[in-house]
Amino acid sequence: MTHCKNVFEAILRYGHDEDFVPNEDETFTATDAPAGSQEKIEVLRRRVELGQPLWHTTDRIDYSGLTGAIRPRE
Repeated sequence: MTHCKNVFEAILRYGHDEDFVPNEDETFTATDAPAGSQEKIEVLRRRVELGQPLWHTTDRIDYSGLTGAIRPRE
């Protein structure tokens, strides 16, 4: 995929998504990465790059079981 200057150039070069049919092959697997994390963003980016659906039916849907750093207020 070559670099496009903007979305309009990309549409002209590659078409639009009205005819897009996602590719669900053996590499299309769920992720446990929480929403908004760098890991989840990378998974979504990779899915787009591979022509896969963005959302897997068993992707993580909440933040249960996760812990985060708590910063005291100053």
